Amino acid sequence: MTSDIQLQAINTIRTLSIDAVQKANSGHPGLPMGAAAMAFTLWTRHLRHNPRDPHWANRDRFVLSAGHGSMLLYSLLYLTGYDVTLDDLKRFRQWGSNTPGHPESSITPGVEATTGPLGQGTANAVGMALAEAFLARTFNRPGYELVNHYTYALVSDGDLMEGVSAEAASLAGTWGLGKLIYLYDSNHITLDGKAEMTFTEDVAARYRAYGWHTVEVADGNDVEAINHALNEAKEVTERPSLITIRTIIGYGSPNKGNSSEAHGSPLGVDEIKLVKEFFGWPQEDFFVPGEALELFRTAIESGARLENDWNELFQNYRREYPDLAAQWDRALAGELPAGWDSEIPSFSADKKIATRNAGGTVLNAIAKHIPTMIGGDADLAGSTKTLIKGEENTGPNHPAARNIRFGVREHAMGSIANGLALHGGIIKPYTATFLTFSDYMRPSIRLAALSEIAPVFVFTHDSIGLGEDGPTHQPVEHFMALRVIPHLYFFRPADANETAAAWRTAMTLHHPVAFALSRQDLPVLTGEGIGGVEAIHAGVARGGYVLAGTEGTPDVILMGTGSEISIAYEAYQTLKAEGINARLVSLPCWELFEDQDAEYRESVLPSSVHARVSIEAGVTLGWERYVWGGVAIGVDKFGASAPYQRIYEEYGLTAKHVVEAAKQQL
Repeated sequence: MTSDIQLQAINTIRTLSIDAVQKANSGHPGLPMGAAAMAFTLWTRHLRHNPRDPHWANRDRFVLSAGHGSMLLYSLLYLTGYDVTLDDLKRFRQWGSNTPGHPESSITPGVEATTGPLGQGTANAVGMALAEAFLARTFNRPGYELVNHYTYALVSDGDLMEGVSAEAASLAGTWGLGKLIYLYDSNHITLDGKAEMTFTEDVAARYRAYGWHTVEVADGNDVEAINHALNEAKEVTERPSLITIRTIIGYGSPNKGNSSEAHGSPLGVDEIKLVKEFFGWPQEDFFVPGEALELFRTAIESGARLENDWNELFQNYRREYPDLAAQWDRALAGELPAGWDSEIPSFSADKKIATRNAGGTVLNAIAKHIPTMIGGDADLAGSTKTLIKGEENTGPNHPAARNIRFGVREHAMGSIANGLALHGGIIKPYTATFLTFSDYMRPSIRLAALSEIAPVFVFTHDSIGLGEDGPTHQPVEHFMALRVIPHLYFFRPADANETAAAWRTAMTLHHPVAFALSRQDLPVLTGEGIGGVEAIHAGVARGGYVLAGTEGTPDVILMGTGSEISIAYEAYQTLKAEGINARLVSLPCWELFEDQDAEYRESVLPSSVHARVSIEAGVTLGWERYVWGGVAIGVDKFGASAPYQRIYEEYGLTAKHVVEAAKQQL
């Protein structure tokens, strides 16, 4: 390779990026121009990947955490031979294109993570590296390094300002994730101006304090120095590495380079002309030199060779370890093993059970059959009941364990779980904390839904029912806040058997799931009168069902979720005793219920019945969907500190209140 061809290849990345941004009249040209040399070095000298098979299991992962620089990634994907064409680059940021404004893993081949909200990609990369460590320990055997790859992330000043990146970096250093490498695009510029206005710390020193290995490259255009730094980082196997690379944002732009003007707006036709003159580049739009393209496209042949070698290794592995190979195949295909749900218990009505306790029992019954189901909590295992019994915990220099100890880092926990899921289907991750702290995780939950991945987010202490801890820990708006996230399935089961059904259903969904489970003990439903526990499971799988009062068309419909179903059931019995034909409907998952056909929904909530009462220990906003002009009983203010029974009485969450509301409707 001559230095001329190398420079030509780097400038191809730059000019494709600025042309695409200009054609879209929207985008961020500065990062691709400044970071092109580091991206070229990584993608042509280090990254092990196969452009013709973006899902090859043992590929290196590359996460563009600074997702606003998406044209850098799209240019690389096109140039190296992924299913991204030059026409796709010309349709950057347009309706229906596979080159959206920020990278989306569910849209563009070769995009490993949906990024853009700064900091998320840094934590996703930690999750991917954690997945690599866990899978290597689970599947590798002497002579068979089935799992052996690196995770690289290109991170920016803005990424490293975000709190989630600090949480994730602290964990990565604690765990000693030696195959995680950040390339830090240190251009000292943010959207509003110079980074020194708000960001003056010694970033490398901070990362060393986290337990990271650090390297610094003084010139972001020095390919050999970047290459040397990458080699040095790869030799450090017991710690993650941060490579700080001093770049110039908008490099090559005489009037906008090294300033915030190059960050988030097209350079303009006149400035692009000057940039191309600076690079000695033809003024033709989207010009790709043949020699540069040929250099990049060597990734196709080398990638096929790498994957073929791995496939041969796997075939030998299959003969040597057929059971492990079958487990690998099944997990990679997203299939559940036979009998995975065989030990999910049915709960009897002889004693009350908190749904958090039932959830822990069911989780363990499932995890017993799915060795790649891993997860953990934000320092609350004793309360969330989500430890996998008999399994190891993560800890200092010990990342490969099924019980992930995240510490008090809810935001990073969610984003790392996303990284575990994004790694490629083999791992089924879950997280756990109190429902009120879902606020700390909301960006991660939202991106899980947007990315079409399926982690399970377990939330306990789901309402004012937690009692004495008071309103700071009592979620009231959180049910609805989660329900409004598209593609997220939110379950609030009424009892232990609905909790078992919710877990069984969640494991079959290809969307993220959130559970809201109670701290307080609740009566157990047995499905008496509707077909038993099997009917409960069938009803939960459809998101809503008739729990009691199936005879004919009811006079009034009572409905609710979670811990308030037992209150509504008491009211139902009172109304029935008074000769009122009431129906009780449990709606543990609105999203699943809305997925059902109109005929089924009508059979549960007949439109001819206008007398309706809902009860849920949260804000009433949203219940108008089901109660129409009826009464929604809920909590439209913050909670209070007291025994939960007293709070329920004071807030009107009682069977007596439900009965009164029902009679008013009649």
